Amino acid sequence: MPALQLPPVPRTLSDVLTPDWLSAALAPRFPGIEVTAVHPGPVVSRVATNASFTIECRDGVPDGLSPNLWVKGYFSDTGWPLRQAGFHEVSFYRHLAARSGVRTLRSVYADVDAETEHGVVITEDVLCRGAEFLDAGSDFTPDLAAESLTQLALLHASAWGADFVTDHAPWLAPRLDEYARRRGVPEIRSNFESAIGAGVPDEVRDADRLFSAYLDVHARTADASPATVIHGDTHVGNLFLDGDGRPAFVDWQLVQRGPWYLDVAYHIASVLTVEDRRRTEKDLLRHYLDQLAAAGVPAPTWDDAWLGMREGIIHGFFLWGITLKVDPAITSVLLQRLGTAAADHEVFSG
Repeated sequence: MPALQLPPVPRTLSDVLTPDWLSAALAPRFPGIEVTAVHPGPVVSRVATNASFTIECRDGVPDGLSPNLWVKGYFSDTGWPLRQAGFHEVSFYRHLAARSGVRTLRSVYADVDAETEHGVVITEDVLCRGAEFLDAGSDFTPDLAAESLTQLALLHASAWGADFVTDHAPWLAPRLDEYARRRGVPEIRSNFESAIGAGVPDEVRDADRLFSAYLDVHARTADASPATVIHGDTHVGNLFLDGDGRPAFVDWQLVQRGPWYLDVAYHIASVLTVEDRRRTEKDLLRHYLDQLAAAGVPAPTWDDAWLGMREGIIHGFFLWGITLKVDPAITSVLLQRLGTAAADHEVFSG
């Protein structure tokens, strides 16, 4: 029996939330499914649109499928011009999520339209199972950071030296320079000179130096070895705690090939308060390296790993330096955390 083909990727949210389209989209994973009713839930639309919904099926929802689902796509007028970002997230869910073992959302559909390059993902709704999504105001402890670093070690180890990484799969092309082409010194300076950047230490409150340092990081890491698959944007707002209180990663739009430390240093510096980070960052970095070794990866030396922390901090500091369309209170906290880490690690010292 030939494999079932996925239906065309929808352009609008209303196209998704129909029994016929959902039946066809879910059939390759759940043969024989017939969705008979769709009940829309809350919609959050920024750049990407995230919408919850529930389904009813003839003969009941199949075993292994939750009736409570989310869809993520770029359906709005704001999101449509940036729809290509969905290509990378779809590719992660299709090619690596299950293989890596990293704790994330469970995808039941992921596809990209070849002509429009619009990527759409359907995942199961974890809020119904007691999950909590996080932001910079959440109480994220060093113990939780150790657990999330274990997840990053799983991700990195699963792709360390893998053929699809070394063969330069298109969906993993490094893209750090893209961010610098879109925004740069004017946006950083605007944040630094406003109340948003009030917590950035004076010694690193320099938009030109941060932009230059970020370009240097890109030049050094574009073909860094060993390379693996990195999440790319490991701040606290891209985490949730599952129903058992365990950290999990979401929002894979910036997934790409790169060195591990871009994820790890950015993560440590963004999820913890300054005091907790200063007190525990060396222990947390050792924990990550131990987890890599436990997964069979030849872990970097301590000296190389500690130097890599500077690169990852610059990466995160730059991303939040150019951030515009996020709650200013969130941006302010993360700029203060990452800026202080940048000062502590003397990232502009050469």
